[in-house]
Amino acid sequence: MESLSEAVDGPGPNDLLRRVAAAADLCLKPHRHAVVISSEPGPEECILRLLCRRADGERAELNDIELEIYRSGEDLHLMLSWPEQTDQPMLWQGHHPVWMDGDSGQRCERPAAGAALEALARRLRALLSPAQP
Repeated sequence: MESLSEAVDGPGPNDLLRRVAAAADLCLKPHRHAVVISSEPGPEECILRLLCRRADGERAELNDIELEIYRSGEDLHLMLSWPEQTDQPMLWQGHHPVWMDGDSGQRCERPAAGAALEALARRLRALLSPAQP
């Protein structure tokens, strides 16, 4: 993908949002997800919000996820957090996962719900990374 704004605003933005939602549905069962654009995408960064619903269709705002996607050079990085659970750490996913305290930025242990979020981050990074020849 040439730029993140092209991926989100381009000819198939709804396809990208559906693919992100499908990845979240797969990794964060039994919840279902819808994805909305949270900030105006730029060429190097965009922020999406994954809106969570329980299996019965009721909203579960506590489980919403904020996904920041950005490039640093040729590398794609993801930041995932639970914006309604400010006591939970955030996940930085580059080549490997790093959990950080949201207030201090210091590394910390993976939270109990962290394995599923790491699986989602790996899947999203593969989905969003350009294909290698």
